[in-house]
Amino acid sequence: MTSTPVALRRSEAGSEIIRRRRLSDEVASRLETMINDGRYPAGEQLPSERDLMQMFGVGRPAVREALFSLQKMGLVAIQAGDRARVTRPTPESVVESLSGAARHLLAAPGGVESLQDARLFFEVGLARHAATNATQADIDRLAAALDANRQALGDLAAFERTDVAFHYQLAVIANNPIFTALHQALVEWLVEQRHTTLSWPGRKSTFKKAYEAHKAIFEAVVLRDPDDAEKAMRAHLAHVSRVYWEAKGGSA
Repeated sequence: MTSTPVALRRSEAGSEIIRRRRLSDEVASRLETMINDGRYPAGEQLPSERDLMQMFGVGRPAVREALFSLQKMGLVAIQAGDRARVTRPTPESVVESLSGAARHLLAAPGGVESLQDARLFFEVGLARHAATNATQADIDRLAAALDANRQALGDLAAFERTDVAFHYQLAVIANNPIFTALHQALVEWLVEQRHTTLSWPGRKSTFKKAYEAHKAIFEAVVLRDPDDAEKAMRAHLAHVSRVYWEAKGGSA
């Protein structure tokens, strides 16, 4: 059995303190290097758990924890009864790995406000980019999404769906898969906020206000006015936040 690897860190007093590194972390690190070096290319299976145990001189728990860590990184796929298979990380898998932490953040004091601020920063950037860079095809898709949102006025489920679709089209305009993955993650993380906002007693006026905000954003994009696009998005998300906290019986 190999000895447990160690790492050094400097204490506040300046002395060197030995900190043991978990065997599973070392196994994961070595496998990650092998994958990155092409020893195990995408689509190929890794050796069996037993072979990995022998290769690294560790027990089954260390191997399984290492494989689970690699799965969370998007480097391997694990299926019951089969050997782990090497995969290529995708923006979706990378962002998905943050979901657990995001849910804990939402449950913590100030967590919702932090996600709201992150969404504001992100979507303001998308709106400005769209106003500057949208092609005619982008504008046509955004127009279709806006029209679907208009037709869904008064229908909670349909309005939620078309609301998300409109914002998604803004993310698509950036032509960056990381942005669309982040958008989808924020939709999931803030689903309770959106549902609460659109379900409160004044939801009819909220539907109308949200649609009008989407229309203002769309018009700014058509006019190639990033400042107006930002202004409209900021006003929209400020209203969403205000209604949410009113519906929750408090203020942010």
